[in-house]
Amino acid sequence: MAVETAAKEVLRMEHITKQFGSVYANRDINFDVRAGEVHTLLGENGAGKSTLMNVLFGLYQPTAGDIYVRGQKVKIDSPSQAVKLGIGMVHQHFMLVEAMTVFENIILGDTRSKGIFIDQNARKKEIMELSQKYGLDADLDQPITELAVGAQQRVEILKALYRGCDVLVLDEPTAALTDQEAEGLFEIMHKLTGEGKSVIFISHKMREVLRISDRVTILRSGQTVETVNIGDVTGEELANKMIGRELKPSQYEKMESDGEAVAVLNHVSYHKNSKHNGLNDVSLTVRRGEVVGIAGVDGNGQSQLAMLLTGNISPEEGSMDLKGSRVARFDPNGFIQENVSHIPEDRNKAGLVGNMSVSDNLVLKTTKDPRFSDANGLHLKKKAIRNYALEMQKKFDIRCSSVDQEARNLSGGNQQKVILARELEASPDLLIAVHPTRGLDIGATRFIHDTVIAQRGSGCGVLLISADFDEILEVSDRILVMFEGKIMGEYSGKNPPIEEISLAMAGK
Repeated sequence: MAVETAAKEVLRMEHITKQFGSVYANRDINFDVRAGEVHTLLGENGAGKSTLMNVLFGLYQPTAGDIYVRGQKVKIDSPSQAVKLGIGMVHQHFMLVEAMTVFENIILGDTRSKGIFIDQNARKKEIMELSQKYGLDADLDQPITELAVGAQQRVEILKALYRGCDVLVLDEPTAALTDQEAEGLFEIMHKLTGEGKSVIFISHKMREVLRISDRVTILRSGQTVETVNIGDVTGEELANKMIGRELKPSQYEKMESDGEAVAVLNHVSYHKNSKHNGLNDVSLTVRRGEVVGIAGVDGNGQSQLAMLLTGNISPEEGSMDLKGSRVARFDPNGFIQENVSHIPEDRNKAGLVGNMSVSDNLVLKTTKDPRFSDANGLHLKKKAIRNYALEMQKKFDIRCSSVDQEARNLSGGNQQKVILARELEASPDLLIAVHPTRGLDIGATRFIHDTVIAQRGSGCGVLLISADFDEILEVSDRILVMFEGKIMGEYSGKNPPIEEISLAMAGK
């Protein structure tokens, strides 16, 4: 937890309202930031946090309200104007140009140069000094495409600092980071606030909020609930304020299943010499009526395991059985026909078609279903699809302005609910859930856990892959640990040996 500060105010947003048509994303929000503090914005998916920060950064214009920077009323009509005022933002989905190097991304759009030539050596020296000052390790000549997520995030922070920001907005900065990378980010944040810079931190992870924040402003349904000093509240109180009701602790009963094996891997290998992108002699079984959790630091073969179990890659050695039959052809459509559902690792790249409506995304896998198309599958029954979408919207609490809204414009949690509705309404025999709650708030996370447990109760076999150890412990009936493409051990979900599992996750 950061030290409480009584420093001067550097930013104030007064009575901010933002409407999209008849929908209020923000309504009469008041928010202020002091020098040298971490001020957290906390709220459920769709509470209006990112919209408020997009208003601050000039990506949206407020419908009503005023912004003051260092006591002066300002009009922020573009991101470049925000940068001039010392405001930087690292978005949840990074804004880096992948075809360019780290150096090119950092200087892109910088207006300090006079003339057409840039003194690259001088610029690189400035950037490296900044990098070393804040512990933002960066290889300036490396292409963005070769960087891991954590390294890309450091480039975004370095870019904001190079442009002179005093207020840095971090939108869900740890959503795709390992615990170790998150620790590195917190050290950077401490260095920034130690110098009097301010950080606006958007997060759903209560442990992080309690640890790193000075103050917390809670938003709910686009409105301010309360601003509190972190020392005055518990995590439970914050969670209850955020969702507007008391969230009781969950205690899912752990099951020992002797049901049919819906998926069996027998000594499977794929690129087995690649420690982080391969599988090495993996054997496992998933039975009906159980949740098998795969624990491990992200990047130890979990992605390849999910791809194999959904027919996206073929094993180079070993075999796989689905519901007692040997798989001869690994093909995603064939696995869908075998009633395998998939909550993918990246919901934007592999889970949704962003420019299609919520309705259309909900029936992507069932367009040939007689409910939704004619006998030839050529003509869609638009009214039936819309009515079905409205039913799913209600059942899965998908918060959108309309089921005709484009999926890319939903919050992360509501995008995930669209995927859940599509994948689970099929009553799958096997569900592969990969980081299903990554970036989601505590209420949405509970909803997804409840839904997974309900699938287990209906006889589905669930394979849960998550880098969130608490999530694995919460819902898994059996726990397998992966390290460098290998299964390191198997443990019961009842009273699991935490220390032993932690050592296995480190390869010991």
